[in-house]
Amino acid sequence: MDKITKYQKLIKEILSEYIELDKRQPTEGIEYLLVADDKRGHYFWLNLGWKNGKRINSETVYIRLIEGKFRIETDWTENGIAEDLIAAGVPEDDIVLAFQPPNIRQLVELEKAA
Repeated sequence: MDKITKYQKLIKEILSEYIELDKRQPTEGIEYLLVADDKRGHYFWLNLGWKNGKRINSETVYIRLIEGKFRIETDWTENGIAEDLIAAGVPEDDIVLAFQPPNIRQLVELEKAA
C-alpha cells in the first residue's frame, strides 16, 4: 500500500473512532458526520442539526492531505489528532499544525507516543 492510500485509510479510521465515541453520548438533534474526499484530500468531522432552537453546523476536525502530509486545519479534540497520528506511526515531519501561525509552527513540539 502506498503512503497516500495508507494515510487516507488511517485518517478515516481515526475520525470514525472519534465519531463513534461521540455517538455513545449523543446530543439530541445533532448528527456526527465523517466527510471524506480522497480525490481532493479533505477530511472533516462535522456536527449538524438543531439544539435549543439554534442551528448547529460546526467542524470538530478538518484535515487536508497534501503532498503526503497531514495539514491539520481545525482540531477541537482534547489531546489533538496529531497525537493519534504519531501513535499510529506517522512521522512528525508528515504533520503540519496548519491552525497555528506559520511563524510558531516549528516551535510547537508534538509529544512522541510512548
